[in-house]
Amino acid sequence: MHFVFTPPGESAAGLLDLPWTEPLEEWDDERLVEIRQRGLSRHTVRFVAEGGAVYAMKELDARLARREYRLLRRLRELGLPAVEVIGVVVDRAGLDAILVTRFLDHSSSYRSLFANARYSHPTDRLLDALVELLVRLHLAGFMWGDCSLSNVLFRMDAGAFAAYLVDAETAELHPSLSEGQRGYDVSLARERIAGELFDLSAAGTLPSGVDPIDVADDTVRRYRALWDELTREEILHPDDQRYRIAERLRRINSLGFDVDEVELVDAGSSGARLRVRTRVAEPGHHRRILMARTGLDAQENQARRLLNDIAGYRGHLERVRGGPVPEVVASNTWLAEVYEPVIDAVPPGLRDRLDDVELFHEVLEHRWFLSEKSGRDVGTSAAARDYFASVLPTVPEDLTQTGRRPDPPS
Repeated sequence: MHFVFTPPGESAAGLLDLPWTEPLEEWDDERLVEIRQRGLSRHTVRFVAEGGAVYAMKELDARLARREYRLLRRLRELGLPAVEVIGVVVDRAGLDAILVTRFLDHSSSYRSLFANARYSHPTDRLLDALVELLVRLHLAGFMWGDCSLSNVLFRMDAGAFAAYLVDAETAELHPSLSEGQRGYDVSLARERIAGELFDLSAAGTLPSGVDPIDVADDTVRRYRALWDELTREEILHPDDQRYRIAERLRRINSLGFDVDEVELVDAGSSGARLRVRTRVAEPGHHRRILMARTGLDAQENQARRLLNDIAGYRGHLERVRGGPVPEVVASNTWLAEVYEPVIDAVPPGLRDRLDDVELFHEVLEHRWFLSEKSGRDVGTSAAARDYFASVLPTVPEDLTQTGRRPDPPS
C-alpha cells in the first residue's frame, strides 16, 4: 500500500490508521460522519472527521485517482476555486485507490440549497456561480469534461455565492482551450443541469415556475455573454480610462454579475489593457463592503455604484503611480480626493435636496451621461459643477424635507 499525502500535517497523519485494506463501503470506524444533502457521485464516497477537519474519501481506479490528485493540486496552485486535495492511497491489494480531499467548510450541495427554505429561489445565483467557475477554469486552460451542479459545492462567503469544483477525474489541463473544447464543456453542462433539475422537480424540491430546459439554455447564454465580456480585447486610451472602465462595468452588471476587481495592464504607447474579475453577490454584500472600506452608509444599489467608481479610480492610481495600489489606500484616497470634494462643493442652498451618497451617485450618473454624449471622460469635478447647475436645482425640496409637508395652495 502506498500513501501520498501533501502537505503533511497532524490532521493528515491521523488518517494513516484508517482501515485502508478494506473496501471503503465496509469501513466501520468511529471517525466516520454523515454529510446531509451531499451531492450525487458515481463512486463510493465517505467522510471522516479527524483533527478538527472533515475529509472526503472517494474510491476509484488508481490511474484516475493519481490523475485527479495531480489536477486538483494544480488547480490550487493556480488559485482556482477547487477543493483541497490531501492525498491519494494506491496499491491497496486488489482494491481501487482512495482519493482524499478536505471537505469544504460551510459549503452546500445544490440539492441542499434547493431543499432549504432560506434559499427559496436560488436558481439564478447558482447559475451565476457555476458559469463564473466554468469561465475561470476555461480561462486557465482547464477542460472540465464533467461540468454539472453535482460536481460543485457552493459556499456563502461575506454575502457572496462562490462555486468550488469537487470532481476533476475527467478533466484535462492545456495551455489554452479551443472553441471546440469549450463548446463541449458547455454543451455537457447544459445536458447535465437539465437532468439534475428534472430530478429535483420529480422530488418536489424545484421551485414552481422553474423550467429545467429553460434554465439549462440560460446557462449557455450566461456563459457566452460572460466569456465575451471578460475575454474581449479592449485597449483604453489614458484620457478615457475612467469613463471606459465605468462603461465596461455597467455592461458586466447588466449581465447579472458584480465586479470584484479591476486591473489595468500597460499596453505601451497605445494605452492600457482592461481586465476585470467578477463575483456573484447577494443583497447587502456591497453595502457591507463600502462601509468597511470607507465608513459610508449606503443602500445596496448606491454602494455597488460607488464601489465601481473606487475600482476604476484604483486602476487610474496604479497607472499613474506605475505599480500596484493596495485596496485600502485606493479607497481612502478616493474618499479624500473624489467623494469629499464633490460633497463639499454642493451649493449651500441645495445642500439638503438629497442625502450625500445619493447625490454623489447622481453625479456619477451625470458624468457617465456627459461622457457618453461627448465621447470622452469629462471627469467627476466637471460633471459635478454641471450637475449642481442644471440638475440638482430641479429636485423638489418637499421630496427631501422631513416633518409635515406644506399644505397645498387653496
